[in-house]
Amino acid sequence: QVQLVESGGGLVQVGVSLRLSCAASGRTSYTMGWFRQVPGKEREFVAAIDRSGRRTAYADSVKDRFTISRDNAKNTVYLQMNSLKPEDTAVYYCAADLAVVILHITPDKYDYWGQGTQVTVSS
Repeated sequence: QVQLVESGGGLVQVGVSLRLSCAASGRTSYTMGWFRQVPGKEREFVAAIDRSGRRTAYADSVKDRFTISRDNAKNTVYLQMNSLKPEDTAVYYCAADLAVVILHITPDKYDYWGQGTQVTVSS
């Protein structure tokens, strides 16, 4: 079992950067993903990183602005968010995927989820 705890969210102005962290209770040698959700909408893929950190994937809406990374020694995955826009406002969730080969980008493929952290970008 894996417990995930997100942190780093907050209320920021347009253009500001934030770094979200996802701390795991155990090892971080799982595929990890970041998703976000706003009221009335489906959970949306943001970024994913494979177990080694070698492969990453990003949603088009955040490509070139967000960077996912991981530090397996610290059992932590990060989402660096730059040039934040109001459209980035959402609850951000990290998730762990037990798959060892495939880098999944859909929520239903992930096995463990954190509680989420709110990111609000004011215009």
